[in-house]
Amino acid sequence: MQVEGFFEGLGEALGRAIRFIVDMLSGVLGAMADAIDDFLHGLARAIGMDVSIFSIILLIIGLLFLFSGARSLLRGSIIGGVIWLFLGLIVMGWLIR
Repeated sequence: MQVEGFFEGLGEALGRAIRFIVDMLSGVLGAMADAIDDFLHGLARAIGMDVSIFSIILLIIGLLFLFSGARSLLRGSIIGGVIWLFLGLIVMGWLIR
């Protein structure tokens, strides 16, 4: 009987430790998710676009086009830079209301 009480107490202690770790991680990950959500809403409100995964993907593509255009212009490729910048501005124009 004494052994059963020991293992029951050990299992309870281990269960409490696991529960504490899960609750702590849940709080941290929930706070990070809220921060990311607030960041994306603020970014979308400042730009004037909708908050959706499609809009975020288009924003990233448009910024990559603009970055590629700037890099092309710095390398001396005028025509390629203008084309990349034009494509980036078209994509960014679709997003901004």
